[in-house]
Amino acid sequence: MLEDGFHDVPAGKLAMIVTYLEMTSKTDTRDVPLPAGLTFRRVAADITWYRDIFTRVGGLDWLWYGRLVLKDDALDAILSDPQVEIYTLSRDGQDLALMELDFRKEEACELAYFGLTSDLIGTGSGRWLMNKAVELAWAKPIERFHLRTCTIDSPQALDFYKRSGFTPVKRSVEIADDPRVLGVLPDSAGPMVPLLRP
Repeated sequence: MLEDGFHDVPAGKLAMIVTYLEMTSKTDTRDVPLPAGLTFRRVAADITWYRDIFTRVGGLDWLWYGRLVLKDDALDAILSDPQVEIYTLSRDGQDLALMELDFRKEEACELAYFGLTSDLIGTGSGRWLMNKAVELAWAKPIERFHLRTCTIDSPQALDFYKRSGFTPVKRSVEIADDPRVLGVLPDSAGPMVPLLRP
């Protein structure tokens, strides 16, 4: 530990503050229309489709990496599990959003991943999709709907989740390998976080 409470982060690593949020009963949602030209559907996702949408929604702008570092068999096990539901918003045949609901733990649903490509930011699509997430999660016999966000996600994410009815319950610090150093994302990804190679 350095003076004044600061800690060094080794080159090639990322440090993130992770905030855990939960909803213990269904929140009231503000009804909003699905923007014109968009369709909503559940996806029987394969590895290629999933890695593409995951990268476009979160990898390039926000350094999402969790699913990109998984081996094919580990990712396929998640995608093929009937307790994991994956949805998207599409326009003109192109998928532009990712919503992943994970019901694998009894009486709970984790909003494992949620995001839009930059094409949809500011269109009201995020609010509509979150309303759908709340509806689908609480349609099952759950007692807790929960998620994690961190400081390498969109700076709007935490406030958006709180406005959606989630309450912060815990914070932690995570240090992980930089996905750009690992080669799973290009050096140009995540402009808010400088790349420091070892």
